[in-house]
Amino acid sequence: MEKFYVASSFKNMDAVHYLTNKLLDKGYLQTYDWTKNAQAKEKQTITLKDLMEIGQHEIQAVSDSDFVVILLPGGKGTHVELGIALGQNKKIFLYSEDGSINIAEATCTFYHLPEVEKCFGTLDELIEKIAASENPASGY
Repeated sequence: MEKFYVASSFKNMDAVHYLTNKLLDKGYLQTYDWTKNAQAKEKQTITLKDLMEIGQHEIQAVSDSDFVVILLPGGKGTHVELGIALGQNKKIFLYSEDGSINIAEATCTFYHLPEVEKCFGTLDELIEKIAASENPASGY
C-alpha cells in the first residue's frame, strides 16, 4: 500500500488528524506523525537536540513516503518539507481550502509546478482526489 506524509502547522492539527485517520482507514500507511511533538512544544521542554531529532525523522518520513500532502496554511517546516518532496520527485497534493493560492500576488512559486496537484474544497474531497490518483480504477 502507498505510504504518505502530511505536512502542515500545529494550528491545523485537527485537520491533519482527520485526514490521517481517513487515509489510514483506506489502507494507506503513514511514515511519521509529527503532531505527537506538540506536547513537548506546549510544555516548553523541547531542546535543540530534540528539534534536530524531529527534523531527522521528518526528512526520513518525506523520503519514505510515496506521496506528500501539504495542508495550508503551513508552518515554518511545511515549506521545507515541500522542498524536500520536490527535490525527491514525490507526488505532492497541495490543499488550500479556499483556493487562495491561485492569487498571483499572494502565492508561492513552487505551488504551481507540474509535480504539485492543487486541491480545493473539503478535506473529504481531498481524500477522494488522493484515492483516485493512487488508484484510478477505484471510481472516486
